[in-house]
Amino acid sequence: MRTGAVLLTAILLAGCDTASEPSPVPGTDSALRVTELAGGLEHGWDIGFLPSGAQLITERPGKLVTVTDGQVRPVRAELGDVYAVGEGGLLGLALDPGFGRNRTFYTCQAHAEGGSPVDVRLVRWRLSPDERSAQRLGDLLTGLPLNPGGRHSGCRPTFAPDGMLLVGTGDAARADAAQDRRGLGGKVLRIDPRTGKAPADNPFPGSPVLSYGHRNVQGVAVRPGTGQVYLAEHGPSFDDEINRNVPGGNFGWDPAKDGTEGGYDESVPMTDTARFPDAVRPLWTSGRITEAISGATFLSGPSWGELNGALAVVALKGQKLLLYQLSGEGAVVRVRLPGVLNESYGRLRAARTGPDGALYVTTSNGADDKLLRLSPV
Repeated sequence: MRTGAVLLTAILLAGCDTASEPSPVPGTDSALRVTELAGGLEHGWDIGFLPSGAQLITERPGKLVTVTDGQVRPVRAELGDVYAVGEGGLLGLALDPGFGRNRTFYTCQAHAEGGSPVDVRLVRWRLSPDERSAQRLGDLLTGLPLNPGGRHSGCRPTFAPDGMLLVGTGDAARADAAQDRRGLGGKVLRIDPRTGKAPADNPFPGSPVLSYGHRNVQGVAVRPGTGQVYLAEHGPSFDDEINRNVPGGNFGWDPAKDGTEGGYDESVPMTDTARFPDAVRPLWTSGRITEAISGATFLSGPSWGELNGALAVVALKGQKLLLYQLSGEGAVVRVRLPGVLNESYGRLRAARTGPDGALYVTTSNGADDKLLRLSPV
């Protein structure tokens, strides 16, 4: 494992409520430090922070590991049912807010039976005190759609301040999934982590659906002190989106064209305001390109200086970190591109803020993937 610190300069970029691809303009530089904490991972998908100081990481091929002082250790777990094909596999991870008492955590994973794909589901686990094994406690929620090739599997769980579990899902490349409020694909879900059921104050009675009309939500982050929920979402070959979630909102993705299209038409707008005039508009889009934005989290703490409160989002295809500075009302007013990660580490998947206030990122190149720690200089 190589460990070191690299200084970087952030480029100030213009932004607005519905900005497209950012263009550089003069601005104040910000220096950050990146440290490689571990290597030897394989498609590290998400990160949880254990009270011991270790990091718990899901790897898409169907492995759980911990990282402690640069050492990667396997966690024994019943993962033989994971359908690790394409974008499917062992995906998002969330530690229970009461983890210190109950040692419970949750994973999103593509599920197979007899080797055949069935669905994407949320599974509840208990980590052993020695962090060497995890006991599977059962399925929390099943029935998220799964594409046989793994396309658009989602699936990012994040806890809200009220203790409910928010889950961003993909549409499994099914044309009618995103607009079908009876299904769980192409949605943001809100469920009770104790029961897997829909809370009584969800917008659609009896349904876990919080919002719909999404294509493939890859990042879910709650803005500290506000309860505002921000989403990082994959576009097709254009218009990746940063959205602020609206309970009950339709975000306008409809590759079925109201059922008039027999296939999966990816030429339609990500937010189709012609078909859905009341669709929730994005705060930012990538415009004519796709960055394949993925994990999202908020930077928090005075050590971040002017970046305190920025939304940090990593990109797979774009191989970069984007930092969105927001107004008090939640609009994107500025975007910074820290150059240290630009094509330096390849594809970037997870972004989580650690208990030390630093930003933790995983790479997703498929061989010798890294766990990185970013902090202000």
